Amino acid sequence: MKGEFHAPDLDKEFFPGHVTDSGEVVNMLFTDFANGWFAMDRIVLIRLLMTAVVVVFFLWAMRKPKLVPHGVQNFAEYALDFVRIHIAEDILGKKEGRRFLPILATIFFAALLMNLATIIPGLNISSNSRIAFPIVMAVAGYIAFIYAGSKRYGFFKYVKSSVVIPNIPPALHVLVVPIEFFSTFILRPVTLALRLMANFLAGHIILVLLFSATNFFFFQFNGWTAMSGVTILMAVLFTVYEIIVIFLQAYIFALLVAVYIELSLHADSH
Repeated sequence: MKGEFHAPDLDKEFFPGHVTDSGEVVNMLFTDFANGWFAMDRIVLIRLLMTAVVVVFFLWAMRKPKLVPHGVQNFAEYALDFVRIHIAEDILGKKEGRRFLPILATIFFAALLMNLATIIPGLNISSNSRIAFPIVMAVAGYIAFIYAGSKRYGFFKYVKSSVVIPNIPPALHVLVVPIEFFSTFILRPVTLALRLMANFLAGHIILVLLFSATNFFFFQFNGWTAMSGVTILMAVLFTVYEIIVIFLQAYIFALLVAVYIELSLHADSH
C-alpha cells in the first residue's frame, strides 16, 4: 500500500492559460480561435453548462403552462413562489415585489445553480469561486437599486437623499457624506461579490485539502491509515454543510439586493 502524495494544484483552475516553453497554452480551449478572445477554461465551461441548465429547466417547465400545475411545472412555480413570497414581497411588499421579481429571481436561481456545481461529481467546483460571475450579479443588483431610487426621486435627488442625513450639525456633513457615499455606492456591490466568491473559494479549498489528506493517509500506510477514515468522514460532512451554504448564499445574495432596492425606494426616510 505504499504510494505517492501529490499536492493539490489549484493554479490550473484559478489561474489557467499557462504557456509552456513550446508556446502551448494549457488548460484552455479555443485559444487559436479569434486570437484567443473566446478561450475558455474548465470554470467557464461549468458556468456555461449551469446557465444552460437554468434556462432549459424553466423553458421546459413552462413550455405548456396549465392553470392547475403538476409535475415539473409545479416544482418550477413552487421555486418561483419561494423567491416571490420570501424575498421580493417580504422585503418590498406586493406591488414593488412583483415589479422587481424578475431581477431577484434571476439572481437567486443563477447563484443557486452556479453554487450547486461545487458538489456535482465531475464538476466539483462552483464558478462563483472565481470573482467574475459574482461581479456580474453584483453589478445587476447595483443597477437595480440605483434604477429604483432614480425612478422614484430622480437621479440627483436620490443620490442626495442617500448620502445626506438630515437634522445633524452642518459641520458633520463633511465627514458623514463621504462615508454614506462610500457605503451605499461602492461598498454594497463590492461586499456582495466578495462574500459569495470567498465562501465558495474557501469551501473548494477545504474540500480539496480534506480529500488530498485522505489520499495521503491511505496510500502512505505508515501507521496513519486510520486517519484516512477521519478525513474522508470530515470531507463528507463538509460536503453536507456545503449543500446548506449553496442555498443560503443564493438566498442571502438575492435578499440583500432586495434590501438595497427597498432602501433606495425610501432613500428620503433616514
